[in-house]
Amino acid sequence: MVKTMTLWRRFSLGLWVGVCLGAGGADIQAQPKWPTKPITMVVPFAPGGAGNGSLRILSEIMSPQLGQPILVDNRPGAGGITGSLSVTSSNDDHLFLMGSTSMTILPALRHDLPYDVQRDLRPVGMISSQPMALVVATNSPLRSLEDLITQGKAGHLSAGNSGVGTLSHLATELMNHKLQTKILAVPYKGDSVLLPDVASGNISLGVVNLPVALPLIQAGRLRALAVTSSQPMASLPGVPTLRNWGEEFVITGWAALFAAKNVPATEVDRLSQLLRQALAQPSTKEKFASFGVTPELATPAQLSVFVHNETRRWAEVVTARGVKLD
Repeated sequence: MVKTMTLWRRFSLGLWVGVCLGAGGADIQAQPKWPTKPITMVVPFAPGGAGNGSLRILSEIMSPQLGQPILVDNRPGAGGITGSLSVTSSNDDHLFLMGSTSMTILPALRHDLPYDVQRDLRPVGMISSQPMALVVATNSPLRSLEDLITQGKAGHLSAGNSGVGTLSHLATELMNHKLQTKILAVPYKGDSVLLPDVASGNISLGVVNLPVALPLIQAGRLRALAVTSSQPMASLPGVPTLRNWGEEFVITGWAALFAAKNVPATEVDRLSQLLRQALAQPSTKEKFASFGVTPELATPAQLSVFVHNETRRWAEVVTARGVKLD
């Protein structure tokens, strides 16, 4: 009788364990595959421009592969800080941020930033880049980069930019820092305000986004002295690169995708692969060209290194030149 009871207890215990394990296994198998809801990509600037356009092109390609819609959500404010903070402070595991050049400049200018890009975000991959151009009036006495450096060292030049702390401003300060020029950096409220002053000769030169300046260059209203791309631009034959004066003068505006900290690492890698595949499509290059940008491919590791190096580069310039926000 005792033996029978013991066997019964063992059988009951085994049955109970089996049921529990079976239930647990069912739970594991039933666990939904990410993404389980629409993915939101935050743009920390106002609607319009290359950022929104690029993300919408990519979402058309990637949404069917992910099985969920990709929503582009503009959250402007405080030079990009508002939108960035909404992602870095979130526990949402379906949230992403379109980062840009400013995220590697702001840490040197704003020591009170409520987040750390390299700590609070997961890099996914690059999206696009665009170079700048150094432009002068068509009748300007500046005919070459050598003229620019010579006159700049003599303290005879002023360079307009799109605002204090912007990439175009820091590009001028980088030249002053590395080439010992004394070019006066003059902030404007955007390239559209600056370019008429350059064309009329009211200011020596402008450091501007190439897509904005290119139509005026091609129309003969401006002349390009140099571009800041790594290679000469096919659209500007004969115009040298500022890189001729050193590798540090490859200066491009860029956009990249970052994930909120709770997005699973495996899904970040999967999304990175899908992003690179979408960017490699010939049609993507053609559509990006309408915004004046070029697709850029990078793995999460490559983007992480890039952000680190850019942050360090602009911190050096800001410190050396004493740049401060108004």
